[in-house]
Amino acid sequence: MSDHLTLTVNGRVHRVEAAPTTPLLDVLRNHLGLKGSRYGCGLEQCGACMVLVDGAPAFSCSREAGSLEGRSILTVEGLGGPGALHPLQQAFIDEQAGQCGYCLSGMLMAAKALLDRNPSPSRAEIVEALDANLCRCGAHPRILRAVARAAAAMREEAGDGR
Repeated sequence: MSDHLTLTVNGRVHRVEAAPTTPLLDVLRNHLGLKGSRYGCGLEQCGACMVLVDGAPAFSCSREAGSLEGRSILTVEGLGGPGALHPLQQAFIDEQAGQCGYCLSGMLMAAKALLDRNPSPSRAEIVEALDANLCRCGAHPRILRAVARAAAAMREEAGDGR
């Protein structure tokens, strides 16, 4: 007998064959083929696996997939893609905010959660929002500039020049 889970990921409902205790990261990568979220430490220490659950940042490496039925999960693949980049993705490109790129999906998701709740964050608020995400390449200054740049672009797009 196998277990089935019904998860809403990036706006689509998926039925997957997995035990409820399977980490969400495993379901995303191995069952749904969404490779953007990365396995880093498995201990909620690096943020490489960060996704949004109902708009809030969540470590997918330690969340049991079964606990997320009926919730909305957003991965980096749900942000945007070629021809329709999210302003955060464009800002990260413009600021050359990644070197190896391993941390970027988690950084993008944490930044999206911040900008969704605070469209005009201060530098300190950006630093705090990204505190659970590690970048070993030393790209933090560029990442911080990219988030501020995206915030400005999103405000301009919304017609709010604050």
